[in-house]
This record gives sequence, C-alpha cells and structure tokens, in this order.
Amino acid sequence: MHLETAYIPNGTGDRKRWGKITTTSLACAIADNFLKSQEKNESSFWLIVAPNTSDAYRLYSELPFFMPEHAEQISLFPDWEILPYDSFSPHEDIISERLSTLSKLPTQKEGILIVAMTTLCHKLSPSSFISANSLELAVGDIVEPESLRHKFSKAGYRNVDNVYEHGEFAIRGSILDVFPMGMNTPVRLEFFDNEIETLRLFDPESQRSGETLQEIKLLPGREFPLTDSSIRTFKAQWLEEFGKPPSPCQIYDDIDNGLVPGGIEYYIPLFFDETSSLIDYIPEHSKVVMPVNFNELLNQFYKDTEKRYDDYNIDRRRPLLPPSKILLREHELNEQIADFPAAQFTQDEIEEKAGRINFSTSAQSKLEVNYKAAQPWQALLDFVTPRIQSGFKVVLMSESPGRREFLNEKLRPIFKKHNIGEIKVLDGWPDVQTADYTIAIMVGPLVHGLSLDQDKICVICEHQLFSDRVAQTRRRSTNGQQINPDHIIRDLTELRIGAPVVHIDHGVGRYEGLQTMDLGGQPQEFCTLAYANDTKLYVPVSSLHCIARYTGGDEETAPLHKLGNDRWSNERKKAAEKAKDVAAELLQIYANRAIQSGFAYPFDQESYDSFAQEFPFEPTMDQESAFQSVIHDMIRKQPMDRLICGDVGFGKTEVAMRAAFIAAHGGKQVALLVPTTLLAQQHYESLRDRFAQWPVRIEVISRFKTAKEQNAILEDAAQGKIDILVGTHKLLQPSVKFANLGLIIVDEEHRFGVKHKEALKKMRANLDVMTMTATPIPRTLNMSLAGMRDISIIATPPSKRLAVKTFVRESSNAIRKEAILRELLRGGQVFYLHNEIKSIFSTAEQISQLVPEAKVIVAHGQMRERELEKVMSDFYHQRFNVLVCTTIVETGIDIPTANTIIIDRADHFGLAQLHQLRGRVGRSHHQAYAYLLAPPVKGMTKDAVKRLEAIQEADTLGAGFTLASHDLEIRGAGELLGDEQSGHIQTVGYSMFMDMLNRAIKAIKKGEIPNLDQPLDVLSEINLHIPAVIPETYIPDPQTRLILYKRVASAQTTDELDELKIEFIDRFGTLPQPFINLFEVTTIKLLAQTIGARKIDISDKGGRIEFNTPPLIDPMKLIKLIQTRMTEFKLRGSDTLGIIKHFKSAEEKLEWLKALMLELAP
Repeated sequence: MHLETAYIPNGTGDRKRWGKITTTSLACAIADNFLKSQEKNESSFWLIVAPNTSDAYRLYSELPFFMPEHAEQISLFPDWEILPYDSFSPHEDIISERLSTLSKLPTQKEGILIVAMTTLCHKLSPSSFISANSLELAVGDIVEPESLRHKFSKAGYRNVDNVYEHGEFAIRGSILDVFPMGMNTPVRLEFFDNEIETLRLFDPESQRSGETLQEIKLLPGREFPLTDSSIRTFKAQWLEEFGKPPSPCQIYDDIDNGLVPGGIEYYIPLFFDETSSLIDYIPEHSKVVMPVNFNELLNQFYKDTEKRYDDYNIDRRRPLLPPSKILLREHELNEQIADFPAAQFTQDEIEEKAGRINFSTSAQSKLEVNYKAAQPWQALLDFVTPRIQSGFKVVLMSESPGRREFLNEKLRPIFKKHNIGEIKVLDGWPDVQTADYTIAIMVGPLVHGLSLDQDKICVICEHQLFSDRVAQTRRRSTNGQQINPDHIIRDLTELRIGAPVVHIDHGVGRYEGLQTMDLGGQPQEFCTLAYANDTKLYVPVSSLHCIARYTGGDEETAPLHKLGNDRWSNERKKAAEKAKDVAAELLQIYANRAIQSGFAYPFDQESYDSFAQEFPFEPTMDQESAFQSVIHDMIRKQPMDRLICGDVGFGKTEVAMRAAFIAAHGGKQVALLVPTTLLAQQHYESLRDRFAQWPVRIEVISRFKTAKEQNAILEDAAQGKIDILVGTHKLLQPSVKFANLGLIIVDEEHRFGVKHKEALKKMRANLDVMTMTATPIPRTLNMSLAGMRDISIIATPPSKRLAVKTFVRESSNAIRKEAILRELLRGGQVFYLHNEIKSIFSTAEQISQLVPEAKVIVAHGQMRERELEKVMSDFYHQRFNVLVCTTIVETGIDIPTANTIIIDRADHFGLAQLHQLRGRVGRSHHQAYAYLLAPPVKGMTKDAVKRLEAIQEADTLGAGFTLASHDLEIRGAGELLGDEQSGHIQTVGYSMFMDMLNRAIKAIKKGEIPNLDQPLDVLSEINLHIPAVIPETYIPDPQTRLILYKRVASAQTTDELDELKIEFIDRFGTLPQPFINLFEVTTIKLLAQTIGARKIDISDKGGRIEFNTPPLIDPMKLIKLIQTRMTEFKLRGSDTLGIIKHFKSAEEKLEWLKALMLELAP
C-alpha cells in the first residue's frame, strides 16, 4: 500500500494525518514505504509509537511478514513490564533486549523501531552511557581475570557460581563464564596466564561449550552504572532530593555497597547529572508515526503514575522520586518530537485535505461459517464473488500449515462449484503482490483482514471465518538436555546445611557441610553428618555415593538416628522386607501384562516422518527422547504405560499427537481422556488442525454437543468409523464402546477421581496407555520411578519464555488493585480465581468497583454449555480483560495475552493444582505474574504454609517435576501399591527404598531369594595415602564441590568417569593433580568392586587388600599370583592379601594397582 509522497512526512516539523488505519494496515503501509525508499537508495528510519504494549508486539510480529528480507532491520524497544515504583526489577532477559536495542541505535541509519507509548515517556540513561560502559574482548588479549571481575561488577553483572541467565558471570581458576547482555548464549573465556586463549559459546543447561568466537562485545549489565563516580553521584543527588537517609535504608545502603536492590530502575535519574529519552537515541533523519490521541494517552499514564506515587510514597526508608523526575511530561516529549517529520494515525475516517488522507482500506466484517445453515460458507461466498468480479485478488490467510490444508480441502470444491477458480498456495507477502492468481491461500500472522482498494488485493483472515475458534499457537523451542528423573530426587543439588540425609550404613542424619582434615600427612575432604546425641560422622568424599537426600517426608519430622545401635539396621531390614513384597507384586503385574500381550503397531517410517515434518518447530532434545520412547513402546508387543511429565506449555501434546498418529495409522482407535469440557474442546481443535492433511476422523464428546449429536458419535465409534475420540470421564462409562480401541491418552491424571483411575487401571492390562501431566501426584511419581510405569520428562522451555514471577501475599484490596492494573496498563488480561460459586458474582462486582477500567466477566462450571463457551470465547478475543472464574480454567484454553493470575484463598489448593493454575499465564514472551492471596500465617495450616513456600521457591521454568518431589516430602511418599500416605519409605527415605526395591526385583528375576542382611552395595573403602580432593583454590564454592564429589562417586563405569573429566575441564579448566587423583582412586574403586575387594589400604611402603566373604575373585588366580610374585604378595588370614612393595610416586602406585585389579578381574 504505497502512499503518495505528499502524505509521507518529510522535512523538519512536517505533520501528516492518516485515517481509516488499523494496526495491520499501518504495518503494511510502513513496510511498503520502507521498501520503496530502499529501492531509491534512500536512508529511511521510522519510529512507530504504538498506543499500548500489546499493539507494539502485534506490529513487531506483523511487520516482518510484509518485509521478510528486511526482518533483521525491525526492532522492538520492550517495556520493563513492571509498574512505576514497583519494589522489584524487570526480568534480566527484558533488560538484555532493551540494552541490545539501545546499543545499536546510535550507528543505525535505517530500520524500524517499535515502542509502546508508556515505554517512550520513561527517562533513560544518557545516549553515551552504553558505549562508554561496554567492553570488547578478543582472543589473544592480555587482561587479568581479577581485573575483569572488578569491571564486570562495576558494569552491573552479578558474580555467581554457575552462569544461567543474562547479566551473570563466574570465575573458576583459568575459566571465566559470562552471559553478556544482548547475546542469546553465554560465553566461556579460557585464559593461559593473562592471555585470552579461547572464546566459546556454551549451553547454560549442560554447562558444556561449543562454537568458538574470535571476539565479543559486553554491554553493561544494567541500564545504569555502578562505578565509584556514579555511586557518588547517586548519593549526592539522593541527599539533594530526599535529605539524609534513615537507618536502615535499603536502596541507599545497597547502592553504597555496590549492590543492586529490587526496583532500582525508578531511581535511574539519580545516577546521572542528565538523563536522555529514546528520542535522543534515534537518527536525526527519522520519521515518527504515532496515534492521534498520543497526548491523551500520555496524560492518562502520567495521572496513573501520580496516583501510584501518592499511594506508595509513605515509607521514609523507601522514598520515591516524583513522576516528573522519571517520566517525560506531555510538553517535554512533544518538544523532542517537534523537529521530526511525523504522521498521526487513527482508525476513524477523517476529513481529507492537504496532508490528511484516508487509507484505501475497507473495514472487513465477520464472514462467519455457520454449520447449521444449508450453505455454511455463504457469507464468504457473498463477500468474495463481487470482489473477484470487480478485479480484486483474494487471499485467505490461515494460522498454520495444518489449518491451511483444512481450509483448502473445505473450500476447493465449493469454489469450483461456484466458478470462483482454483485456489493457489502462496509462500509469502511478495507472492501476494506479484503472483498470478484469482484466489489464493497462505499461512500468516495477521489477525485482522485487510482490503487494499488501490492495489485491488483483499486479505481474509481465518479469524473472520471462525471468530469463536481459539487459535492454538505453538512456539519454537530450543535444544536442551535430557533429564534423569531419579536425579531430581536423589542428587544433592538442593542440599542445605541442616538438611536430612540418609547414609546406607548409619541411617538419617543432618548435613553439616564439607570439612578438610589431615589424614596420614595428606589433606582429605569429608562430608560432616550430625546424628543424635551430638555425635558426628565424617564421610570421605570418595564415598558420597553412600549418601542421598532424605526424601520421604517433612524435613522437620525426619528421624535422627543414633550411631552405634541396632535401630537403623532393624528399620532397614523391615523396609527391605517390604521392598521384597512390593517387588513380588510389581513383578506379578509385569507378568500379567506380558501374558496379556498388547498390539505391536506396524511402523511406517516414511508416513511418520511426513507427519513429524508438519510440526513447524524444532523439537527439544527432551521431546525427541519422548518421541523415540513412545515409538519403542508402541512397536513392541507389551502394552505401553508411559507418563509424560512436562511443565505447562512445554510440548507434551505433540508427543500425544505422534502416538495417536502411530495408533490411527496402524488401524487402531484412540481415546483422549481429559478432565474438563473446555480442555476437550481445545484438544479437539488442536487435533483437527494437526491431522488436517491426513485421512483421520476426529470427534469430541462434550457438553457442547447435543444429545442427538453425542449418540451419533458414540454409534460411529462403536462401528469403528471414528479414529480419535476426545472426551471427559464419560468415555469410561460402560455404555461407551469402541470397535478397535488401541491407545488411551490421559491428560492431567491428578484431576480424576479414584473410581475413574480404577477403571483406567483395568484397561492398562492390555491397552497402550499414555498419561500427560505437568505435576504428577506423588503416587504416580513413585510408581514411575520404581519402574512400574515408564516416565519421560520434558523440562526444556520454549525460547523467550520467562518464568512466572510468583508472590504470596496477605489478601487485601490494595494488592488486588495493583495486580489487575499492572496487567491492564500493558494491554493484557487477568484471571481472577475465586472458587466459590455462591459469592463469585459479588466478587466480580467488587472488582468492577475497585478497578473501574476493568471489563469483568464471570465463568464457572455450573453455567450452561453454550453460555460458558461464549464467555471463554469473548475473553479469548479480548472483549473482556478480567475473568473471574472457578478452577474450571485450571486446564483451559491457551490465552497468550492473559499474563496475570490472582488466586483467592490459595491456601485451600494442593501443590499440583497451584502449579497448574499458575501455568495458565506465562504462555508468551511477556513477564507473567501469579499472586497467591492467603490469610495471615496464623490462619493457615502448617502444610498450607509449606505448599505456598514450595511454589514460591519453584518459580523456574520446568518446575513441575521438582514440585512433585516437594509434594513427596510434604505429604509423605505414598506406598507404591496401596493408598497409605506413610510407611517404610518415610522411615528409610525415598532413595534407599528405591535401591532396596531394585535389588529385590533383580534377585527375584534371577530366581533368587533377596538377602535382607547383605549390604545394599559392595562398597570398597580405599585409602592410598595420596591427596584425592577438589582443591578450594580450584572450586571455592562448597556446594558446587559437594555436587561434583557426588557425581564422581556415583559414576558406574570408567566411560562415565571419562565423560565427567572432559566436562569438568571444559567448565573449570585444567584439573589440578589432587582432582586427577580423585578420578584415579574412583577408577580403582570400580575395579575393586569387580573382584569383591572390601578395603584397600596402601601407603608408599605397601599395605593390604581385604576381600568380602565370599570373594568374587578366582582362588586359583590368587594362588598363582602369590606363587609367581612372592616378594610382593603374602596371604594374611583367609580374606587379606598383604602387599610388600615400595612406591616412588603416587602415579606409580596408581598404575600398579590398576594393573593388579585388571589381572585379578574375573
């Protein structure tokens, strides 16, 4: 849509006005004119001011569609996504994106910058700040790592142990890790003395490095400096503005100490003598596009900020800067824009005269498909036919390739019948303008239709045809690492001083940290455990595999055993007996399933690959692993019973889709079981979209269908005419029959009652069952980890997803108002969860009075089906912005614009439910907020307080599995096959019970009786009188050392040890000799276990090897060894081999011992 030159603002202070313009037509017009200026080799820079944050993001998504070859020249200056005077700071990823944009602007001659009006009016650091505080580093540079530590800290970077997020750095010997602002991946610098030897990108999840770089540019870590001079400026301006600070005064004290307090962004002006605005950063020849009501919006935001200033400026210890200090007022911003050529736009039609034009676009009405009518597509035909006759080209735009095929399939025969022509498939907007067609179809991001009267092009969006259909947007995911579910519960990552741990031989004690002691003239590190009566146990770090976190009940009530008495051994024996019984029952279930024998699906790799390629995003490693596991399960004869555990929105559904495809392609029917009608409808829509190109019939049984429709569907299912049937627990009723059911997929199992679960249990014997959940209930988790059911964890989040910021607050109107306003002011929507139907309407009325700007609507489970469907559709399409609802939304539709949830009486909900509800928000790249409102602590039960603490702590992405293990602790681990919530697992701890169970299963499988007296593992105690530790100088953080010790001690093979060695060198630099010794000693320990050596004690002058009874060694080998090397070996008693040998060095001793182990190995 090319504007004539007369209507493009040019020259100082030139003003134009554009009428009849929507967000979509604005994107189209600017893209077209930007491309025209490119053709003329003219530099063109546009600043687009959107009325609000949501419009800014919409423009940011639509502009690249209209100008794909110049997509990299389009940037967004994102909003902080916090409210003025908030006491917490924006997410680091948002600050990184802002700094990246600001750093590029001074040298950018052409491009498009999009900003929301509320973001534009904030005062920023001076335009010289970023360049003056950036740091460039290249391979070969000479720089001291310690001086970099100082520079990074002053630049606002945080010194941590391991780097995971933007703005963090870590120094470990010759290795320096940093996650630079503005980069998508952290960087590892390796030094040789003071020279930068290599620069490599590394994966923050695995901490392993990859691609090499030659140079990097580090932007400041914050939007303000923390240098000595800037801190002095801050303090001087504070005294001038507020006077002498009271004591304590967190903001002032933290800055004085070089720390960054939460909410410091609204004190940025105090760091500088003068501030800038975004206008100061853009090129002088820029053109500005802004809404007609720019001043009105600006004034309203300023008034809202003044109101917050009045409400919150009541604490002398946290005084606030007045709005005039942090925001540009109307006249200030207008003065800055005055010299730029500018255009103002409005959706309304305007009077045309010089410099004023109405865009040649026509408003497009809804063209609803009405399936109840004789001709469902009549509205579309009535719209398209006259336009084609008058020379228009018509383009239908779908939201995904699957939907494109669905529309193409439906409309091709209709258009053919009405002589409209053949539908052409287009690839992008350039094709729309240049290709030869009458009617076409394509995939695109536009939400609103677009009619370009001048160019005779009419674009019809899918939303116009199905306005009540909810789009299922998918997001590209990044690659991640595979997660071992056992590790989350078994490892020591979350171990705190005072936390309970279980030692195999001594029972439950409390962890008291690491301690270095001198042993035989050599330093050795020990893990200190406290037991009853103030006794201490010092566990060598080489024996950390004997220790596990105590996970089986509440930390406070975990038992504390006495050293040296029989209580622990008796309890362990009882638990082992229970494990034997459970093992027998488990094996019986396995046997039954093996006898029953399921269906081995034929697997057509070519068809499967075609289906997989239609998934438009790159699967994560976790997803790939789950796909392969499901394929393996389904092509074998044993019935599948797999739990897919993945956080909300992490891609579990695609795993289910592929399983459904294999089943349907193999001639079997699929039942998808969901807890709510809304979720049934959502899955039905997703499946229809995903299978649009395949001959698969999908139906849904829900309250939204009439009784007649439901009966017809059930009849077809019984006759095998339906391939995939979606429904609630109604599908479990005896009246529902399938002709050839092969696969049951259960979504959110924890929402089903005991009766429904029992019905499922009966089906599990010979049908394939897949269960999907974000937070598995403890018993499900227990059964999965015990091997009764297989488990796949999807723990890698989609890219650009931010973790939900969670607040637990005492309930008050002030909190409610702030939370709702925070979201509404950035153009978003709010879930307000109130779980009492009798008072839900009065609550909605209170919210309307509390926040008059809110458009409030109510949803609950007792509404009529059609009414509920309309409410949810209205909320999805943003006709309302606050939904007061019951837990009916717990597994509801995906609404990316709803990014705040307020949960009333959060103390009444279980942990799984709270996590699921929190997952309703944070479905886009916006910072999302969850407010858990509860009464004072005294008014809540102990368990409720712990649940709220757990969910507030588990605020990282992928926290569902961790929360389930917290649930194990809070509720006590459930018995595996019974419904009791406490028992032997609580006595000995989860990890040890699992070890006992696995040992019993192995024994029974071999036809042996489990020996309850035998130690759990053949543990070799080794003392070679050499230092075998991780030196503090190499890794100063004791928690990191503890985790590494545990990983080395838990290695099962020498290959695993080699992998660990490679990883540690990569992460921490060249291994010091004591750490190399630790690996060597662990290798000898693994070899010692193969010969049944119980204890090895060898100094420089010899020593002894003690064997278990009975030993694993071949007696003839031992006799031959003593006979041939009498000067080195002597038998002492029935179980000890004496060694008489002088060793010149530790290396000689280690090599000699390894050779001996290999010689004696069976």
